[in-house]
Amino acid sequence: MKHRIVVLGAGYAGAYVAGNLARRLSPADTEITVVNAEPDFVERLRLHQLAAGHEVEALKLADVFAGTGIRLRLARVTAVDPEHQVVAVADADGGGELGYDTLLYALGSHVADRGVPGVAEHAFDVTGRPSALRLRERLDSLGRRDEGGSVLVVGDGLTGIETATEIAETRPGLSVTLVARGELGDRLSAGARSHLREACDRLGITVLEHTSVEAVEATRVLCADGTALASDATVWTAGFAVNPIAAASGLEVTQNGQIVVDRTMRSVSHPNVYAAGDSAHAIGDNGRPLPMSCASAGYTGRQAMEAIVGRLTGRKIANIKLVYPGNHISLGRRDGILQMVDDEAQAKPKYVGGRKAARIKAGIVRISLWATSHPTFGMPKRKRRLAAPDASAEKAARVVAY
Repeated sequence: MKHRIVVLGAGYAGAYVAGNLARRLSPADTEITVVNAEPDFVERLRLHQLAAGHEVEALKLADVFAGTGIRLRLARVTAVDPEHQVVAVADADGGGELGYDTLLYALGSHVADRGVPGVAEHAFDVTGRPSALRLRERLDSLGRRDEGGSVLVVGDGLTGIETATEIAETRPGLSVTLVARGELGDRLSAGARSHLREACDRLGITVLEHTSVEAVEATRVLCADGTALASDATVWTAGFAVNPIAAASGLEVTQNGQIVVDRTMRSVSHPNVYAAGDSAHAIGDNGRPLPMSCASAGYTGRQAMEAIVGRLTGRKIANIKLVYPGNHISLGRRDGILQMVDDEAQAKPKYVGGRKAARIKAGIVRISLWATSHPTFGMPKRKRRLAAPDASAEKAARVVAY
């Protein structure tokens, strides 16, 4: 019987791992199934561009995995039972269950409402393609009005900054306000903060610092100081949350629901479960948890892939560096900020800004897409066969997790 590998989620982490497992493991011994709710690969790094009005092509996962032998199951994951090694899914035909021998959990994250009333009912977000298109339709309708409209972006993290600047540049007829809970760009160096402020001024973005939102309504946002801000479209970018399925499954998770993993991305409570991307609570080489990001998805995904291949084939597991080098922020299509950080995750004094930074960010996006959409590149002529179960288990036991 073949070893069943099931990958939950086909984002940057899941799609990368699945493709590389198919490239390195022999189909004579393994079968790989990817479960994803949508038929498309979502370029999350570009969803703010899609919402603003740019065309962002959606790659079909069926095309991405064509020729790899990977089975694609279009379904929504509803539960994971790690004790019985079963995943429950729901689809148009009613769903069912998938058994696994090795599971990679990479369901990613979604927008976090932080318990603020009205976010779910009235706010827009850019954490998925459908929600980004919904915001785009709203912006289109505002653009057709003679008086334009007001867009309020709540949250001054990277997603909020990129969304506000992209909308302001692409749709100059709209009034854009960025609401920051603290100082705008407080995690950037002094020079990068100054560059960010200049970009907001150039694009006509109103910045409200040290402002906390307590409620979102259909046409306004209520702040903690009693201020009411008019808004025709409120975009919520104030953080991300992971899917609650892992916590409900009995896997060991953190308080926010991320799966606790060892240095190889293996669940500390269930050894045949791995996690990657936003779903994993991975400790970086600097001793700090890796932030939710595309870069972290790449590092954790590669480490999980190396661990799965190594343990199944009885080979030594390579340790992939787990670092967060810095932030690449787009400020529209022609401006950006490249801010590197040190081992303590603090911004280094120097930064790169302007068109050069924008080109670097665009290059990173292209490379990420290419790597995901070409999983068979460099396909070896001889794939690795699985080790005998007893030999594999014996070698796995000798692997030092930390």
